[in-house]
Amino acid sequence: MSNLTGFVKRLRDIMRNDAGINGDAQRIEQIAWMLFLKVYDTKEQDWEFADDDYVSIIPAPCRWENWAHDKKDGKALTGDELLRFVNNVLFPVLKGQDYKEGDKVVVAGIKVSSATPIKQAIVQTTFADANNYMKDGVLLRQLINVIDELDLSDYEESHAFGEIYESILKELQSAGSSGEFYTPRAVTDFMAQMIAPQIGEQMADFACGTGGFLTSWLKELEKQVKTTADELAYSNSIYGIEKKQFPYILCITNMLLHNLDVPRVYHANSLLHNVLDYTEDDRFDVILMNPPYGGSEKADVKGHFPSDLASSETADLFMSVIMYRLKQNGRAAVILPDGFMFGTDNAKVAIKKKMLNEFNLHTVIRLPGSVFAPYTSITTNILFFDKTWPTEKTWFYRMDMPEGYKHFSKTKPMKQEHFDKVREWWHNRQELEADGFPKAKCFSAQELADNLGYNLDQCGYPHEEEVVLAPAELIARYEEERASLNAEIDRVLEDIKAILGGEQA
Repeated sequence: MSNLTGFVKRLRDIMRNDAGINGDAQRIEQIAWMLFLKVYDTKEQDWEFADDDYVSIIPAPCRWENWAHDKKDGKALTGDELLRFVNNVLFPVLKGQDYKEGDKVVVAGIKVSSATPIKQAIVQTTFADANNYMKDGVLLRQLINVIDELDLSDYEESHAFGEIYESILKELQSAGSSGEFYTPRAVTDFMAQMIAPQIGEQMADFACGTGGFLTSWLKELEKQVKTTADELAYSNSIYGIEKKQFPYILCITNMLLHNLDVPRVYHANSLLHNVLDYTEDDRFDVILMNPPYGGSEKADVKGHFPSDLASSETADLFMSVIMYRLKQNGRAAVILPDGFMFGTDNAKVAIKKKMLNEFNLHTVIRLPGSVFAPYTSITTNILFFDKTWPTEKTWFYRMDMPEGYKHFSKTKPMKQEHFDKVREWWHNRQELEADGFPKAKCFSAQELADNLGYNLDQCGYPHEEEVVLAPAELIARYEEERASLNAEIDRVLEDIKAILGGEQA
């Protein structure tokens, strides 16, 4: 393809004319499953070349090269015939259902068992909840042809498309709910750099979205690959779990584009496992995460956690998962909202107490409130800690807006160079003041526990300007704050019910 820069625009222009697609969310989801099949088809050609015994899990009629690729002989499926095939054959078969004519099985649905290799099992998992929204078969053929122009067997074009794919992932900030699937690349890259990956280490993200942290980790680790043994360790160094189907599809495709033939990324809910049951085999050297926050969990989910850690808030529960799944001497960098930092409810205090007593919380970077703007205004923080010894002291550093910026936005996002001053301070730590307020300060664990009551809200932003938000942003902010408040109300009600239940007994 000669015009990669216009790739996304061409796809969008075609889909805007289809009555079945409503908005960017459906457009991107439509693109997602087709891109997966195109990328997977390229991978299968490589696997067949390397292994004469390789057999595709996808039945021949449903392989991209057999139904999507236009051989320019006038026989390519299009119109109603193409729609019938996609809706009645392709999707059911890839979901695991047989396509029948009468009682006769014409195309067998793909079958997956515990013995199925990961690189094949991902096909059924990817299509489990995928949808074809398009209703015009002619437009669908046009869309397929644009995607099929990609020559992913060519190294330069494949690498270039990997960059274009990033722009597709960024669209999730407007298509997703408050950017829940996407963490700005400048942030994930900074966290991976500070964690300093090493060959042989295993890194995990238990709510990996589209794989931003996984790719930042791989980018840092790739610099150290020197031998074939290093390449193998690199390929086996990531582990991801994603609850939602749509970002899972994008993440799998992302990993395949990064030449991970066996992407260890699973479609599951990390919170549906008793944390006390984790063994050493379930732990990782490094954890990089931006847990979902602002949501609340049901009582049955909280039942998977010790009673003192059983918060109603999603981010709190993920923090417990992280602590239980980090190896001895392991390292973690986690994004958490301000509510966790100053929260005083029993579960939050218990989580922070466990962190300070059992982990070394050495650094907290306070991020500007508009890092995720305009999709959420919630102020966030990066917590860096390791499982070495109990916390002795914690450094707090406030990252102020760069010169010339009042706030970040979709057109003026955070960039990698905005972390330059943070990196400079990181390697030469000292206490700093700005406008008479602490910008960087070190606290002992005893101060944080005894004097401050486990309040990690230190070196905050004393002079934040009030920003007048657009109506859509204001609504999103209100919904997030309401979700957080509802989670707190649910927790209090659970406590009251427990007390009443005890009295009745």
